[in-house]
Formats: sequence, structure tokens, C-alpha cells
Amino acid sequence: MERKLHLIPYQVNAVVEAVSEVPKGIELIAAPKIWEKSKGKGITVAILDTGCDVTHPDLSERIIGGRNFTGDDNGNPDVYTDYNGHGTHVAGTIAAVHNDTGVVGVAPEASLLILKVLDKNGSGQYDWIINGINYAVEQKADIISMSLGGSEDVSELHQAIQNAIAKQILVVCAAGNEGDGQDSSNELAYPACYNEVISVGAINLQRRSSEFSNSNNEVDLVAPGEEILSTYLKGKYAKLSGTSMATPHISGSLALIKEIANKNFERNLTEHELYAQLIKRTVPLGNSPKLEGNGLLYLTAEDCLSDVFNQKISAQALKL
Repeated sequence: MERKLHLIPYQVNAVVEAVSEVPKGIELIAAPKIWEKSKGKGITVAILDTGCDVTHPDLSERIIGGRNFTGDDNGNPDVYTDYNGHGTHVAGTIAAVHNDTGVVGVAPEASLLILKVLDKNGSGQYDWIINGINYAVEQKADIISMSLGGSEDVSELHQAIQNAIAKQILVVCAAGNEGDGQDSSNELAYPACYNEVISVGAINLQRRSSEFSNSNNEVDLVAPGEEILSTYLKGKYAKLSGTSMATPHISGSLALIKEIANKNFERNLTEHELYAQLIKRTVPLGNSPKLEGNGLLYLTAEDCLSDVFNQKISAQALKL
């Protein structure tokens, strides 16, 4: 029997013709507050998904290339058009341009490499995924974003991810949507459960854990994943829900973090160092670590802590 990976199930809440706003999920993680420091310029995010609407006005100038690994369009490697909508939505959350119309992504100046590894039905062979990962490594992507998964632990997939990590590429994966809202049970999906990847769970826009979000001890952090507004097929926009929608918030944020860190440290940080930079920008929400990992990504958390520290030092100085 042919082994396959699939889109992690998600929900389409609404499709609209036109919008003009900063999506609430992007505001919730405080991305706009650091756009003066970084918009992800010079950072390449490889999106392994259903392709992309490459003509979408919010995305076309962010796409630097792509490749089709599926059987769609007779397997033509140069046609990575999205017929599903999922990949286009993910792409918008990561890097939709900031042009005062439509939506804006977390890292609106990041570059997108569109790797179509899931077909129009949202299904993909493991070889397609593995080849997509290897291609992203060859193209020297900085970040790999995968909102896909399956129940099977496949050693070849794990090896491909380990190879990417060894090349200092950050790999971000959706935790999965098989959760029951309880931290007493474990719901496992791969590749999110591989220790090397950054596994992303979901919360709603009220900062409460999403009922569907998988719980296990490999969840690293959470991001908004319900009623997420982003780009969609035929130049439209849609609100979708799922850990698939939380994942690109993290992938885009890592583009911002990497640009800032490289400037501050005057060198390219390793994958482990960038992971540490990400995690120190999280805020615990009071849930079990199996549901939220280290907490909600909040990109200005470090600045907030610094302000509190300086205020305490000033107060102590006044007492002296």
C-alpha cells in the first residue's frame, strides 16, 4: 500500500472578495511592533504545501521561485499552482506584502520558495515531501514551514529533516488537529513529533487553547490558529482554523528574529541559537506544557522583561 501524508484537517470559516487590515493573529503576536527592526528582508521561507496562487496581489512579489513535486499538471515541475487554497493561506500569513490593501503577513519582506508537495486533494506521497525538503536545503532556504502530517513515523522523512537541521535550517511543523482539549491524552502526528522540529500548537484569538490542538511533550509553543484571515485562491481572502494556521505565524516570526539576530550578533546564528531566540519570546498562558509548550509567541516579550528589569533597578536606586 502506498504511504501518504496529508494536510492536517482544517476548517474554512469564510471566504471574502476583499479586505484591508492587519489580521488579528498577527497583532496578537506583536509582529507590527517590531517591523521597524525587521520585516524579514533577505530571509527565505520554503513552504511545503499545496502550492500557491502565484498571481495573488498580496503574494506575487514575495515569491522567488518554486517547484512541483506532485502529480498535478502532469507532474510539470515548473507549475506549482495551488488548487486547494491551503498553501496560499499559509503563504499570506508568512509574508503577504504591506501595501495598505488586502492583508499583511508576519514578515512582509521575506522571500517565499513555494514547494508543492501536496496535490489538489491535500494528499502527498512521502517521497514528494522528502524531495521537497531536500530541494529546500539545496536552495539554501533559511526556514522550512510544513503544515502537514501523518500518523506514521517514517525514517526517511526523519533523516531528511535531520539533514536540514544539520545545515542550520529551522523546520517548523503543525502539531496536528486531533486534540480533545485535554492534556491527559497524547495525540501524535509526524513530522511535528520529531524532537528536531519546532512543533506549533494553536490558541484562539482570546488566548485560550484550541480544543482541536494536539497535546504531547513535543509541542514547543503556540500561536493563533482560529478564524485566521489570510490570502486565498483567485485573489480572494479567507478565514481558516487549525494548527496549520498557527504554524506560519511562527515561520514568519523566525524570519524576523533571524534578520534581527544576524544584525545584532554580526554573524549567522545556528539553528539551536535561533530556537533559543524564539523561545525567549514566549509568554506562558497557564496551560499544561503538553498543550502550549513554552507558551504563546509574543515578539516583544524580551523588551517587556527588559523594561520591567530597568524599572526595578531604578526603583532600587531611588531607595539608596
